[in-house]
Order: sequence, then structure tokens, then C-alpha cells
Amino acid sequence: MAESRRTGRSLEVLRAEAAEEISVIVEHRCRQGDDPWDFMHTLPSVDEQVVLILRAEAMEVDVRIGQRSAQWSSHPALGQHTEHGEEYHRLRRIALQHPELTEAVWKLMDALPGAR
Repeated sequence: MAESRRTGRSLEVLRAEAAEEISVIVEHRCRQGDDPWDFMHTLPSVDEQVVLILRAEAMEVDVRIGQRSAQWSSHPALGQHTEHGEEYHRLRRIALQHPELTEAVWKLMDALPGAR
């Protein structure tokens, strides 16, 4: 991803990018001969795709600066220094930065392994 994509994008712009990504996936799958009725229900919503984009970017930044947010993953309810704890806090930061995405964040948190 280009560096310019990361900085200063409004939620409106993020949603437009996400909608375009989803439409590309749909077009690609249709060109492969897949029936849209078979896969449309498996695609993320636009807001979920925005969260996935922001999550991927946050992971890149964490790796690039060598910070794995270990201090956040030690919450007693999540276990000591767990990958699940890091993911929880990464997604929580997205919800705090973009309150409109909170519902999509919680849905994706619920899908985390061991979330139930």
C-alpha cells in the first residue's frame, strides 16, 4: 500500500476504497465463473472491509516500528501477552478512532479465535 493511503483519510474516503475493493472481488469471482448467490453472503460489509484495511495498516505499522503493544496484551481478562490480546487492542483502537465503525469492529472481534 502506498504511504499516501495511510495518512489523513476520512471515513468517507475509506468507505469508498472498501466498496471498490469489494466490487473488484465480486467482479473477479464472477469472471472465474462463481455464482454471486454462492459467495455474496461471505463477503464483508463495507464497514467491515474498512476495519480490515485499517487493521492491516496498523499491523504494518506495528511491525515497522518494532512495537507489538505488549503492554496492552497483558490485561488479566485476556491472558498474559497473547496474540488475541494484541488483536483485541488493535481493533479497539480502530473503534475509538472511528466510532461509526464500532459495530463492525465488535462483529470482527467476535470472529476472533477463542473469542467465545
